[in-house]
Amino acid sequence: MGRLKKIVVIGGTGLIGSKAVKLLREAGHEAIVASSRNGINAYTGQGLPEALSNADAVIDVSNMMSFDKDVITDFFAISSRNLTTVEQSAGVPHHVALSIVNADSLATNPYMAGKLAQEAAVVASGQAYTIVRATQFHEFMETLASVYSAGDTVKVPDIDFQPIAAADVAAALVEVALGQPKNGTVDLAGPERESFESFIRAYLDAEGDARPTSADATVDYFGAPVVTSTLVPAGDYIKGRIRFGDWLRS
Repeated sequence: MGRLKKIVVIGGTGLIGSKAVKLLREAGHEAIVASSRNGINAYTGQGLPEALSNADAVIDVSNMMSFDKDVITDFFAISSRNLTTVEQSAGVPHHVALSIVNADSLATNPYMAGKLAQEAAVVASGQAYTIVRATQFHEFMETLASVYSAGDTVKVPDIDFQPIAAADVAAALVEVALGQPKNGTVDLAGPERESFESFIRAYLDAEGDARPTSADATVDYFGAPVVTSTLVPAGDYIKGRIRFGDWLRS
């Protein structure tokens, strides 16, 4: 085993962050749960110097949900600038940020615009970094099925889909954080690529929901126009291990 490290997880109480903290601690590392709940706030800067002191890496999985583009871009950009500034002052050698595969192709969606602002702030900071762009999570399927419900049917975009389990996202982030900065972006996706409709159909079947599903090329993705490959990686990527059917059964 290599040297045990101190890793600060921004958003450490959330879906991904809590899993990353658990993995780090199980491996013997010191994982700092950074959350506004315990006085550490990346957006305001509260508690950051103390939390980041002697840290070996920061994993930023902080999040906010808003339909206001200005609000969400402000949150992600300012939080990232605060983090990278304090990291440089404290001598933290690696900043890891979680983003979204092909976010730049989805920029008309306010949330994607926010993630792009986050990426830009990290890249411009001069801090050593790795940006991990993930596909949609398995855990978001319930929301997707609801969003695309139209009465007694479910109509979804006619696109490819390659969702990934949150546990695989956390594991990849931990592995990246314990390694050397790439000063670039890596993609992360689940082990199966099929149509969006097929994943929605499998989810509905598992829920005992018999409503018919269909795919329509005119349907967008949360306000952003899409083509077949918009939500899947185009080149090399880190592949998760948990198959969608296994996740459903668990």
